[in-house]
Amino acid sequence: MHSLVEEMGKELSVHSPTDPGEWEFLTDSKNVCDVLKDGTGTKKIIGVSLDIDEIDELRIHYEAFKRMRNLRFLNIYTKRWGVKEEFRCYLHEDFNYLPPQLRLLRWDGCPMRRMPSSFCPENLVKIQMQGSKLEKLWEGIHSLPRFKDMDLSRSTNLKEIPNLSMATALETLNLGHCSSLVELPSFIQYLQKLKTIDMSYCENLEILPTGVNLKSLEQLTLSGCSRLKSFPEISTNISALSLEETGIEEFPPNLRLENLVYLNTSRLESEKLWERVQPLTPLMAMISPSLMMRLFLTDIPTLVELPSSFQNLSKLETLIITDCINLETLPNGINFESLSSLSLSGCSRLTSFPDISTNISLLLLDETGIEEVPWWIENFSNLDIMSMKECKSLKHVSLNISKLKRLWKVDFSDCGALTEVSLNDSPCAVAMVTDNHHSKLSILDEDEDDYHASYMPSIDFKNCFNLNQEALVETLTVLAKLILPGEEVPSHFTHQASGNPSSLTIPLLPSFLSKRFFRVRVCVVVMSGSDYYGGHLNVKCQFKGRSGKKFEYYGDLRPYFNATEKGSNLFIFDCRFRLYEYVIDAPPQAELNYDHVDIELHATNLFHENGKTPSRLKRWGVRLLDDNSTAENGLGSPNTLLPHVCEADEDNMVIDECHETEQGHEECGDISVEAERCTKRMRTT
Repeated sequence: MHSLVEEMGKELSVHSPTDPGEWEFLTDSKNVCDVLKDGTGTKKIIGVSLDIDEIDELRIHYEAFKRMRNLRFLNIYTKRWGVKEEFRCYLHEDFNYLPPQLRLLRWDGCPMRRMPSSFCPENLVKIQMQGSKLEKLWEGIHSLPRFKDMDLSRSTNLKEIPNLSMATALETLNLGHCSSLVELPSFIQYLQKLKTIDMSYCENLEILPTGVNLKSLEQLTLSGCSRLKSFPEISTNISALSLEETGIEEFPPNLRLENLVYLNTSRLESEKLWERVQPLTPLMAMISPSLMMRLFLTDIPTLVELPSSFQNLSKLETLIITDCINLETLPNGINFESLSSLSLSGCSRLTSFPDISTNISLLLLDETGIEEVPWWIENFSNLDIMSMKECKSLKHVSLNISKLKRLWKVDFSDCGALTEVSLNDSPCAVAMVTDNHHSKLSILDEDEDDYHASYMPSIDFKNCFNLNQEALVETLTVLAKLILPGEEVPSHFTHQASGNPSSLTIPLLPSFLSKRFFRVRVCVVVMSGSDYYGGHLNVKCQFKGRSGKKFEYYGDLRPYFNATEKGSNLFIFDCRFRLYEYVIDAPPQAELNYDHVDIELHATNLFHENGKTPSRLKRWGVRLLDDNSTAENGLGSPNTLLPHVCEADEDNMVIDECHETEQGHEECGDISVEAERCTKRMRTT
C-alpha cells in the first residue's frame, strides 16, 4: 500500500501548487520534513511518505497533523532491519493528535510511549510501527471493522496489547521481539479470520490463552520464547509451528495437528521433554506423517535411533536432525522421494553415510563420525552442495563428479584424517564427446561458437594435511576452485611471482595465436593474520608484440576466497579469455604478431575483523593450459583439461554467476554464498 501511495505522490506533485502544504501527497524528504517541522499541512493532504534512511533528523510540530484532518496514509519508514543509530526524531512534548481518517499508519521507530488519547483507530486497515517506543496503544474497546494487519515487531517496551476483540477482520498479528510482553490475551478467540501470529523472541512471554481453537490460524511462531513452558493449544488447524528455543516441557498426549506441514522444535531448553527412551514417539503421534514436509529436530540427547514411523513421512522435503550426539543409526530401506535438504551435522556418533534418499540437493554432514563417502553417492543425481567440515573420522572419499552433474560446492575442510580422495571417473572432454556428442561437456570444442561452461565443483580441503596434493591436483582437472593447505606454490606452476599486485611476462608460442581462447590455471598462496579474512582475486591479461602494439583485456576474473582462522592456503582456479581477434572492434590478428603476454593478479575487497592484520598474497603462479609443458608437469594434457567455469568475455558468454560491473567489465561472484539461495539457482538444467 505504502509504495502505491509514494508513486501516486510523485506523479501528482508535478501538477500541484508550489506550496507543499497544499499538495495531496507528500513524498519528497525535504518537503515532508519542512511541513512536519513547521506544522504547515492542510486538509488537502491525503498521504505522507518519508524514507527516514534519507535523513538524519526529523522534528515534528505538536500540531503537525491537526490541519491534515483528511490524512489517510502516513508512511514514515525505513528499508533497513531497524532504524539507523544516527537518526533522531524529535517529537514536541505537547504532541497529542493523529487524524481519525487514517487507513495506513506506518511509523517505524516511533518515539511515542502511547498513542494520543484522542486518537480514534476505527478506520485503520493496517498499523505498522516496528521498533517503536510504545508501551501501549489505546484504551478501551474500539470497533475496527477494516483492521487486517498489526505489526509492532521489535517494540521492546510494549507491555500490553490493546483489546482487539472487535477487530474481526484481523489476519496478521506480528509481535516478534516485543520482549516486554508477558501474555497473549484471551480476546484472540474472537479473531476468527486470524491467519498468522508471530511472537518470536518475546523473551518474557509466559502465558497463552487456553480453551481456544482458531480454525483460521495457519502459522504460529513462538521461537525464542524461553519462558513459555506449556505447549500452545490455540488451534488444531495450523500448518506451520515454530517452537525452537522455547521452554516447552511436554507434548499434549491428546492433541492432533492434522494439517501440520512445518514443525521446528530445535534447541528446546527443557530436558524433561526428551526423557523418554523413544523421545520422538509423542511428537510423531501428534502429527500426520503423510503431510509433514519440513521437520527440524535439534539437540535431543536421548535420541539413538529414529522411530519406525519415520518411514511414513512420504512428503518430507527438508529434514534437519542436528547436534543429536547419541544418534547412531538411520532407518534402512527408506527412500524419501521428495527429500531435497538433509542435515545431520553434529551427530558425532553417526558413522554411516546416510542412504535415505537419492534426490537430495543439499547435504550437510559437518562434525559427524562418518568414515567414508561411498561410491554410490553417484546416485545422488540432484546433489548441488555437500558439506562435511570437521569430520575427524573421515578417511576416504569416492566422489564421481562425472555422474554428479549438478554438484558445484563441496567442503571437506578440517578433515584431518582424510588420506584418500578418489575421482577415477573424472570427466574429460575426449571421453565425454565419445560417449555422447550432446553431452554438456562435449561443447568444450575450441571452435564452438556458443560456449556454455558447466558448473564444475568447487572443493575445499583446508587443513587436510594428509592428502597427496600433487596427485589431487593432477586428478581434479575440472574445478571452479580448489582450496588446499600450503605455504608455497607447487613447482608445476611454471611461472611464479610475489606480491599484490604483481605481474608475469610469459612468451607466447605461435600456436596460441590460432586459438579462440587463452587459458591459464592460477595458484595463489593467501596468508591471514586475522581470525577471518576474504576478498576477490582478479586476473588481467595484456598481449604485446615487438612493434610495441598491445591488446589489453580487462575482463577481471573474481573468484572469492575466504577463511575463518589464521593460516596459509592455496587457491587454485582456471581462467579462460576470448582472444582479441574475436572481440568487437579489435585489430585483425595479421596486423599484430603478439609474442608475449603480461598476466597481472591482484586481490580486491580485502576485509578482516576488528582491525586485525588483513590477508595478503604471499606468492602466486600460473601455467598455460595449452602449453605442452603441462603434460610434463603431471597436470594433464590440453586435450583433457576443461576451460574454467568463470569466463571473462564481453559477449555475455559467462555462465558462472557473472555480472556486469559499473565499469562495464564482468566479474564472477562468491561461489560460497548462502546454501539455500545457491540451491535455488542451481536447479536450472
